[in-house]
Amino acid sequence: MSCSLVDTFTKMLPGSIQITGETLSGAEIKDICDSLKENSVRLLSIRGCQLSDRDFGRVCRGVAESHSLAQLNMNLGVVSTINRTKHLADALKTNRSIQTLFLHGSPLLDAGLVTLNTALSTHPSLVSLDLGDCMLGDEALRLICAMLPPDGAKSACPTGLRELTLSANPSITTKGWARLAIAVAHSSQLRVLNLDYNPLGDQIAGMLAVAVASSRTLEVLDLEGTGLSNQSAQVFLEMVENYPTCLRMLVLAENAISPELQQQISDLLSEGEEDDDKEGEARGSAAIPTREKTAWIPHSNSHPQMVLLTSGLGESLLAETEM
Repeated sequence: MSCSLVDTFTKMLPGSIQITGETLSGAEIKDICDSLKENSVRLLSIRGCQLSDRDFGRVCRGVAESHSLAQLNMNLGVVSTINRTKHLADALKTNRSIQTLFLHGSPLLDAGLVTLNTALSTHPSLVSLDLGDCMLGDEALRLICAMLPPDGAKSACPTGLRELTLSANPSITTKGWARLAIAVAHSSQLRVLNLDYNPLGDQIAGMLAVAVASSRTLEVLDLEGTGLSNQSAQVFLEMVENYPTCLRMLVLAENAISPELQQQISDLLSEGEEDDDKEGEARGSAAIPTREKTAWIPHSNSHPQMVLLTSGLGESLLAETEM
């Protein structure tokens, strides 16, 4: 009897099922579900895979029953309808173990976020969420901001997100981004924010600079390909020169920003990290390391070879390699 895709990938990476761009048979779905129910899977990735609605429901029921699953990847159109979104929401309401959820490239729209909102905002373990290229608008962003509770605030979200990816959601307006900037400024948990490939421009970047200056936790901000100019870079430069922040990495590639300004900002951030390392050594403890950003996935499936890394928040957030 031939070895299934699930068997193959599980043998390659124990505790991990990673399948990309395949049409999954009923037998393979059964293997996935059995592994989930046995609590032997920590990472499940069915990125860009084709499966029937019935089988999608079966996978979601397996996710609901799993006590071991830490990372779930349904990127690139797997959650393709509102009915699938409802199945996923039901699974997340029961599951207690997932820490990282990738839905990048899913046509969720605001209605999908409304459907998922209760499950996401009340999940007891979720700390990393990728909603890049999900066709979100201001209403969805309003709900997401509620997952970034400020210090001392009463919130339905037990932990608060530590890593958030909102890449390539061009329907969000200035009002929505302003709301996010306010939430980031006061969030008690957020460490990594990926906003790459959104048409932000200098005005919104200025709001984000104020948010970064106010935040006591944000370490990584990705603004790659967001329509910025030297004007934005100058604001960020003055911020890192004159205000103490937690920022360790600011990504400004693919913008109309001079290499000199980018280097100046990078040098200042590096100096701040070295100072923190020295303080950590003086206290006898290590400083928080710079975290990997989540790589951007393009809108289409035209580039299937991609390596994604989680931020490394905790031992249970697994690195995912898809080649």
